[in-house]
Amino acid sequence: MLLGCIADDLTGATDLALMLTRAGMRTVQVMQVPDASTDLAGFDAVVVALKTRTCPPAEAVSLSLAAADALLAGGARQLFFKYCSTFDSTDEGNIGPVAEALLTHLGARQAIVCPAFPTNKRTVYQGNLFVGDVPLSESPMKDHPLTPMRDSNLARVLQRQTKLNVGTVPFAIVDAGAAAIKAAMAAADARDERFLVLDAITDRHLVDMGTAAEGIKLITGGSGVALGLPANFVRQGLMKSAVAPTSMRAPKGRAAILAGSCSAATRGQVQAAVAADLPTLRIDPLAIASGEVDAARILTWAMKQSADRPLLVYSSADPDSVAAAQGKLGRDKAGRIVEETLAAAAIGLADAGFSRMIIAGGETSGAVVNGLGVTTLEIGPEIDPGVPWTRAIGGRELVLALKSGNFGAPDFFLKAWEKLS
Repeated sequence: MLLGCIADDLTGATDLALMLTRAGMRTVQVMQVPDASTDLAGFDAVVVALKTRTCPPAEAVSLSLAAADALLAGGARQLFFKYCSTFDSTDEGNIGPVAEALLTHLGARQAIVCPAFPTNKRTVYQGNLFVGDVPLSESPMKDHPLTPMRDSNLARVLQRQTKLNVGTVPFAIVDAGAAAIKAAMAAADARDERFLVLDAITDRHLVDMGTAAEGIKLITGGSGVALGLPANFVRQGLMKSAVAPTSMRAPKGRAAILAGSCSAATRGQVQAAVAADLPTLRIDPLAIASGEVDAARILTWAMKQSADRPLLVYSSADPDSVAAAQGKLGRDKAGRIVEETLAAAAIGLADAGFSRMIIAGGETSGAVVNGLGVTTLEIGPEIDPGVPWTRAIGGRELVLALKSGNFGAPDFFLKAWEKLS
């Protein structure tokens, strides 16, 4: 292992694993902190998928440090802390506390901070994060039910989460290339700036900052920063680039989509599926709480649908509906009961012969994968930027597309199946 990665949610881990695979690294994703029994031989990069984005900060730090120790014991020469390209966090964390703990644990002086992913329209300019053409604080992320992002300035957001000094590397320097970035990092170190927020509006910027990061112990960011990392190891003669897969062989069986995300992107994908006349079933947290809807009822409905097309079960709703449900059930309970119900439904569907599933939403994906007992994923072909098909290694024969709520084109639920054979 050359690169050890710690992701704060499942779909973010898959996004990063895809990026590394595309860039030539032999990559595997594991769903828990690996122990001595986990076979990681033959992989250039290992991505550990945690569920630490919204848990208490102390718990996020503890799990992340345990993952770091396991990866370092496995031979990792560099660590990557992966978080969402919309920097999902609150003033209490968890990005700052985890990054600070990792930096201290490694005895390192400095770490890069960059969630940019230009292909998915996430860019950083003058330290401010943009989603498409609008600042983060004006995007739909301002209404996120768990991590509402109402400040676009990443240096300010991060400084509220850490006692270490946060600096910036502005566009003019980043645009000048890897050598200029490296010089700016050295100058910032002299000012005792321990975290550096780097601008990036194109993939070239990400490649250059990856090149500049050669040899530093900790990188933090979205998956985009990984674009430039594999080449460092190739230049050092530590690995040879592998060819990324373009298709994946899937087990025979039926297809299902389970969507728990309420993001604008997922809601658009649900609308496209409804317009295409896919069999659809909407579930509501209030109906679940009252006992009107449960996994058994979902399975009964699913088995009545034609096996010729994928079916869709979704709880995706607009911000006002989400807020209303949270008001009646509590912020945490409303999401938790949906995740638990979809996870239980996924188990029933798998038992009934559904072997191909798309899961939309990071929290939902985590609940479903845990419910299905999936511990390791092989990374397959890219469906849309940041989202590949994956195959469960060991246990049930399943192929899964684990989609961040914010990712994917409107026709994602319709076209994903074309990558399977």
